[in-house]
Amino acid sequence: MFLFYFTAVFQLLYSGGYVFRLAIGFGLVGAGLGIANEYKWGYVLGLVMSALVLLRTLIITPIPILTLMFDVALVALLVHPQSRDYQRIWFK
Repeated sequence: MFLFYFTAVFQLLYSGGYVFRLAIGFGLVGAGLGIANEYKWGYVLGLVMSALVLLRTLIITPIPILTLMFDVALVALLVHPQSRDYQRIWFK
């Protein structure tokens, strides 16, 4: 959840008024809140938002390594088998 909030803060701070980045930022906050409250929609929203953030980072021409590391970590932690099992068993 920390990575969701951390990424959302930077998406919102550096959005520059772009609607797409603002939507991703608010989506990340929603995903973090959904996962914190153990909702399945939060997990699905988290997967979608983290994939969008990763794709957006890969499309940028000079890829910032630190940003790429956080984006890959966010996706990897969500699709890890233990995370998926925990979500399947405990989330409402």
